[in-house]
Amino acid sequence: MIVMAKKKSKKIRRPLRKAKGKKKAVKRPVKKAVKTRSFKKVKKNKSKAARRIKRPKAKRFKPRAIKKRIRTKRPSYMKKVKKNPSYHSSSRLENPSGQQALMHEPEMEPAFPREAPRGVTKCPECGSTKITFDSTRGESVCNVCGTVLKESMIDLTQEWRAFDEDQRSRRVRTGAALTPTKHDQGITTEIGKGRGELFKVASRKRAQYYRLTKWHKRLIKSKDRNLSFAFSELQRLISYLHLSKAVHEKVAKLYTAAVNKGLVRGRSIESIIAALLYTTCREEGAPRTLDEISKASGINRRDIGKTYRYIARKLTIRILPAKAQDYVPRFGSLLNLPEKVQVRAVEILDDAAKYDVTSGKGPIGVAASSLYIAAVLEGEKKTQREVADAIGVTEVTIRNRYKEIVEALGIKDEVEEKVREEEEREARAAEKATKAAKLAAKKRGR
Repeated sequence: MIVMAKKKSKKIRRPLRKAKGKKKAVKRPVKKAVKTRSFKKVKKNKSKAARRIKRPKAKRFKPRAIKKRIRTKRPSYMKKVKKNPSYHSSSRLENPSGQQALMHEPEMEPAFPREAPRGVTKCPECGSTKITFDSTRGESVCNVCGTVLKESMIDLTQEWRAFDEDQRSRRVRTGAALTPTKHDQGITTEIGKGRGELFKVASRKRAQYYRLTKWHKRLIKSKDRNLSFAFSELQRLISYLHLSKAVHEKVAKLYTAAVNKGLVRGRSIESIIAALLYTTCREEGAPRTLDEISKASGINRRDIGKTYRYIARKLTIRILPAKAQDYVPRFGSLLNLPEKVQVRAVEILDDAAKYDVTSGKGPIGVAASSLYIAAVLEGEKKTQREVADAIGVTEVTIRNRYKEIVEALGIKDEVEEKVREEEEREARAAEKATKAAKLAAKKRGR
């Protein structure tokens, strides 16, 4: 077996460099520092004036020169037109002395009269204000001199007629009027009115419809949700207490103002609605007692009074004490008393107010006692117990107010005599009834 010997690599020896000798330091002449306003020199200087760096000034924008307007003298005929508008000779205005037509002509009145308003208030012939509008002929006529002030007037009412509610609902093309009794003024947008609407949609669209209704409910603001719940409660109380539409709308406006001022936070919606209802009923002359409102709303009488004082203070509502005369018609209807008794009760209260008998007394008790006195004087059979049970006061209150009013008006003897006659009549009727019962029993025994 032949073994090849490795060749040794030849080392190339390079000649060594000779070490250079160090150069000797040459002394150069030192230049003296020249005082210049360079950046480095200024930076070292600590004064404020030295820190400022001069920069090239920006060129100012020079606007173009505006030509001055040359005022020309008005021609003499234009001065005449200004003084006298009737001076508008065509020969002068067309092209006087070969000049251009002027653009400064005064605005002249049109040759035809402008259309007068529909409701003419004064007759130009006789000066009368008694003017009527004839809808069948479309004319405005003066009642004094008979002058036709305007004719061929346009009828702005609807072009259709309806003879019942069904025809009206089918032919009308507008919605209901705006009302403050709705949380959105009655212009709401609602996707579906209940679960029944879901089955009217095609089966493949039901999931989408369900999602739309769900998100529609979620996107309602908290204020609208609050108003919606409050107005539904208000509608229930209005129908329960048989109150008018004016009271309904006023309470709704007051509650909206309370919500905007943040007075509802921390208090129950029912108590605020009850307090505002009590306030508005007194203002509108149809007062309701706290017991009636407490029974209708289910809120404690004390809580209603507390909320009422707070709301009246915050909304600056000043309410005068209720009058006893305002309670008479409603209490009279509760007792089934005729109108003549109610009128007599109001007269008694008016006379009692002159003698300062009713001041400082509860209006409910005073109204109840006046109704009792009027019923006695008019010959209607009503006892103090019946009056007290119907109105919601005690017999003691009616008796005390009755004595005060009767003594002040000087009709004590007349009322007592009427009461005595009524008692005697009742006693006779009772005796007759007992005799008739005994006779019937004897006949049966035989």
